[in-house]
Amino acid sequence: QVQLVESGGGLVQAGGSLRLSCAASRSIFSATAMHWYRQAPGNEREWVGWITSGGGTNYAGSVKGRFTISRDNSKNWVYLQMNSLKSEDTGVYYCSAVLNGVKYWGQGTQVTVSS
Repeated sequence: QVQLVESGGGLVQAGGSLRLSCAASRSIFSATAMHWYRQAPGNEREWVGWITSGGGTNYAGSVKGRFTISRDNSKNWVYLQMNSLKSEDTGVYYCSAVLNGVKYWGQGTQVTVSS
């Protein structure tokens, strides 16, 4: 059974930091890259970044230099460290992965950045 469960969202002031976590079932965590997406109200879901099973990372231009994705292979967790947060970072954040051609999503966690 594939499960992705995000946590760590909340309200933070602009310029602050927040760390999101995603607990993944072992079947998906070890097999594929893990992605973070976000969706602001009224906007389409956008890709934030990913981390490969080997630890390589890539980020959207809007978050590069501010966000960092990491993983704990011993616990099947993926993290999104967000620094220098801006009001435009507000949204629901999702972790996601593809396994055997199927894209899986967590339930999302709300991040609100107040200016």
